[in-house]
Amino acid sequence: MSPDSDPTEYKVGRLIDKYDLDGLGRELEDRWLGRGYESQSLRSLADWFNKYLLEEKFNRAGDPPMDGEIDNIYRLLTDEEVTSGMRLDAETALEEKDIDPENTRKEFVSHQSVYVYLTEHRGASKQRSSEDRIGSARDTIQRLQSRLIAVIENHLEQLRNAGELTIGEFTVLIDVQILCEDCGSSYSLTDLFDRGGCDCE
Repeated sequence: MSPDSDPTEYKVGRLIDKYDLDGLGRELEDRWLGRGYESQSLRSLADWFNKYLLEEKFNRAGDPPMDGEIDNIYRLLTDEEVTSGMRLDAETALEEKDIDPENTRKEFVSHQSVYVYLTEHRGASKQRSSEDRIGSARDTIQRLQSRLIAVIENHLEQLRNAGELTIGEFTVLIDVQILCEDCGSSYSLTDLFDRGGCDCE
């Protein structure tokens, strides 16, 4: 651990301090390095930390979660494929417990935040695995796709409201396909990442 490093300089550290989650920083490090736990990727650690934080909010609200409730609400808040209606139901459920859904989403950390906290504050070191690099690429692409969908939705709604475009309720779908020109196989980005490559030898 860097002796001159203030944990609250980092988002993960600020949240640990804010919610008095003593020992969670060490556990994050142990889980990353595989000390007493099966080694986890940064992406997996970010999800684990965010779910831990969400459960802490439930407990502070005096309403401990039921089995599977944290996993389900976290998925509804973060999964880009969830419908707006399902996400709204999850937000309403949080509001009924006096938990601010927007603030909760803002407090969720990314795998980059976890990496910076572990390496710069705790001084942990681990060669990034292929899984981490693929997870990072997947996250970046998904954020870009979500941003593009939001831009398209915004422009369509503006045109519709101005009477310049006739369209009912709509959903914007983006399907990115990757074609390998060597073997001729074609995959969605998700399938390509999940299978680890194309049909090339």
